[in-house]
Amino acid sequence: MNIIEATIRNTRTKGEVNLLRIKGSIPAIIYGGLEKNQKISLSKKNLKNLIEKQNFLSNIISLNLDGKSENVLPKEIVWDPKSDEPIHIDFLRIVKGAVVLLEIPVKFINNDKSPGLKRGGVLNIVRRKVELKCPTENIPKELIVDLDNLDIGASIKISSIKLPTNVVPTIQGRDFVVATVAAPTIIKEPEKPAEETTEEGAEGAEGAEETAEGGVEAEAKAGEGEKKEAGKEADKKEDKKAPAEKK
Repeated sequence: MNIIEATIRNTRTKGEVNLLRIKGSIPAIIYGGLEKNQKISLSKKNLKNLIEKQNFLSNIISLNLDGKSENVLPKEIVWDPKSDEPIHIDFLRIVKGAVVLLEIPVKFINNDKSPGLKRGGVLNIVRRKVELKCPTENIPKELIVDLDNLDIGASIKISSIKLPTNVVPTIQGRDFVVATVAAPTIIKEPEKPAEETTEEGAEGAEGAEETAEGGVEAEAKAGEGEKKEAGKEADKKEDKKAPAEKK
């Protein structure tokens, strides 16, 4: 059980309460039971460390108030909308024999021992918290779900979770589901015919370019051959004319 130092406060105005916050304290109130409501203040630094825990609102805290110990249960936190800092807390006084309604977090263990999860199954969490009726002297910190030997298609219901003595769900009349081990979802990527067509077109274009280049080269070679033949004929004519000029 966590122990926090608390101080009795006698603030009467809003200005006095704001001054308390500026000095690093959080105003709070204790209510419930046969005793009257008690205004208190707590160190903001010490309290924030506890608030950051997931099960803060389901854990009993012992307040050391002027040398007297008093067990309380955090019931509500008021947050500043701008700074997102806690500015007020309500504590319920724990009275022996009383019953409280609490949302208890669910914790899953042995994920690595589940055959279903090993084969690619998915843990589908239906309820991360379960509301329970708890005696103030027997409040569980968390509900444990053991995934050992659970295969695909397994369903974890509230009846399969071990609850402390005299602790019962607020939902009665049905064995509700807390989580399941679901089959893996395989997403098949769609084909892209448009891109393939474009690629084929590009290949066709490349082939046409190659054919055209080959045709140009063939024409160029044919032209060179014709030029060579024409040159040879011109040389023959000049050879025939040369003896006539000598006469």
